[in-house]
Order: sequence, then C-alpha cells, then structure tokens
Amino acid sequence: MFIAGKYKTHHHKKEYQYKSFSPSLINQKFEWRDDRITVALEEAVRLLEKLNSYSAFIPDINFFIKMHVVKEATTSSKIEGTKTEMAEALLPKDQILPERRNDWEEVHNYIESMRHAIKNLKKLPLCMRLIKNTHKILLSKVRGQTKQPGRIRKTQNWIGGSSLKNAFFIPPHHEEIANLLSDLEHFWHNEDLGLPILIRTALTHYQFETIHPFLDGNGRMGRLLITLQLISNNILTFPTLYISDFFEKHRGAYYNSLNMVRASNNIEQWIKFFLSAIIETSKKGINTFERIIELRGKCEEKIDSFGRRRKIGKKLLLFLFSDPIINANQVSKELGVAFNTANSIIQQFVIAGILQPKTSSQRNRSFVMKEYLDLFTE
Repeated sequence: MFIAGKYKTHHHKKEYQYKSFSPSLINQKFEWRDDRITVALEEAVRLLEKLNSYSAFIPDINFFIKMHVVKEATTSSKIEGTKTEMAEALLPKDQILPERRNDWEEVHNYIESMRHAIKNLKKLPLCMRLIKNTHKILLSKVRGQTKQPGRIRKTQNWIGGSSLKNAFFIPPHHEEIANLLSDLEHFWHNEDLGLPILIRTALTHYQFETIHPFLDGNGRMGRLLITLQLISNNILTFPTLYISDFFEKHRGAYYNSLNMVRASNNIEQWIKFFLSAIIETSKKGINTFERIIELRGKCEEKIDSFGRRRKIGKKLLLFLFSDPIINANQVSKELGVAFNTANSIIQQFVIAGILQPKTSSQRNRSFVMKEYLDLFTE
C-alpha cells in the first residue's frame, strides 16, 4: 500500500510549533489496485501516440509548435494568478499595457524556460541540474526574482495562509530536500521498477509538488516537468500537450486530488485524475491538429489564386502559423521584402479572408489570423 508520508513537529524560534509534511521516498515498487487505472492508462497511451503522430506527418511542424507552448505557458501561469490571455502573449512587449507587463513577462519566461529545457534534454538526461537551470529562467526579472531562482530553498516555505501559523499545507523541512530530490532523480531513471511512463510521470508531479523544493514557481515548474518527462522518454517528440489547460479548468479537483494523497494516502485518485487530464488534453490536441490541417488546405487554396505572389503568400502563411498576430514591419522583416510589398500582401490576405484587422489605428496597424487563434482559445 502507498504511504504518502508523515507530519513532523518543528519549533519556530521558540515562539510556536508547526508541522511540516515529510513525504515517503518515491523510488520504490508501486502497484495499483483500481482496474480503472489500467483502462485509463491504455486509453491515455493510445491518444498520446496519436497526438504525437501529427508531429511526424505535418510538414513544417516547428511553425505549429509555438502556439502549443504559448497555450501551455498562459494556462499554467493563469493557475498561479497571471491575467495574460493568449492573444496578449503573442504580442511584442511594447504593445502591452504597462500594468500588464509583469504578467506578460512571466508567461514569456515560461515559454523561454520550456525551450531551454527541451533543447538541453538533447545533451543532458532529465535531472535536477536541468530543473534548476530551467527554474532560473522561469523566475528571472519577474516577481519571483528575489526568491533565489535556480536554487533549492534553504528555509521553510508554506502553501496558503499568511504564515506558518495558519498555512494550508507546509512542505517538508528544507533539511530533508536534498535526500528527497536525490530519491526523485533516481526514480526517473530506475528501470527495475517496471513502471509505465505515465504512472511514473503522475507520481513525479505529486512528489515534486509535495516537496516544493523552490521558494517560488513550484507549480509552474512541476507542470513543465510533465512535458519534459514525456519528451525525455520519447512519448512526445515536441511539446504538443497543453495539459495545464485541463488543470486550470478543473483547478479545485486538481488541488483536491493532490491534497487527498497527503491526507489519506489515496494516490490512486490522483493517478485517475492525471490520466483523465492526459486523455482529455490529447483529444483536444488531436482535434486542433485536424482543424489546423483543414484550415491550412483552405488557405493554400486561396493563395493559389495569387499568381506571382503565390510563393511569398505561402511563406507568409507559414509564418502566421507560429505568429498569428502580425503587422507590416514584421512581415517585411520576416519575408525580406519592402514595407510596401508587405503591406500589399497583407491586404491580399485580408481580401481572401485569411487575415482581419486587429487594430483600427493606421500607425503600426496589426492583423490577426482569427480562425487559427480561435482553435487555441475557444
């Protein structure tokens, strides 16, 4: 039977006592009893394979990945209270209202840390060194920059409430963290356990969130770790699973399922919730890719009637699949054409119904490929 851990009593400067939760080590055999987990696991694996197959057969797949990452970044950050929507996240910083720039920067740090980590997975195995480097980017120059980005905490933290006295949950004491993280790292690479990757990923997310190894950014880092684990185990080729969307929509159930493990050792409830998140998000991702293929075909058909502008039109279309909100300066720079040419090709896209004006001001006017953006925001 899974034992989540136990509470330990500590004295805070002789003023009062508090109890931190000390999780059991995770690098051990694990068996589940609920047959629904086996059924859900099979379905989750099948759908993830289908989702990942799009990465192999969609030409120019890299143009389509950015939107998946932006979607994951905005929803994961939203769980932590940022207000940036996808349409905002796609704009350059100078077009963001000053009072919303902090949120925008947090989302962009998430995007950057995801890119950095995936790039480094080619050279490094999944390890705490990679996690710490990623965390450093996640918190650089934003609200958590004073909370030791990239460094494991050396003090006690807590979740909910204003202090240790009234905290909702108190993670393990900082002196336990080195041992817990070393155990977690061994768990990632212990082939003798014979655990399916998705079960291992579910257990990892629970354990990481319970350890809460950083002073800030643990939620975002723990969700980012899900993607990294799937990529490092070749379940996904690219970060095409925006699982935080499910967690954000079912935020209460997400936190309850994690808390239930600590309260009653019910890890199976968390695993079922996690697998349902994989299943639903995979289905959504597959549907998005199917509609992208359909939309691309429809747009290319329209561009085929552009005559000598056909070639440049196809190049602009590809660019729009990674940046669906553009202006003439961007197009001029990206396609290496004069500003006037960029302007007239944009107008052709507007007439063809591929683009529509986003802003009415003539100066630095922007345009949006709304039908495409809607696939990620509806």
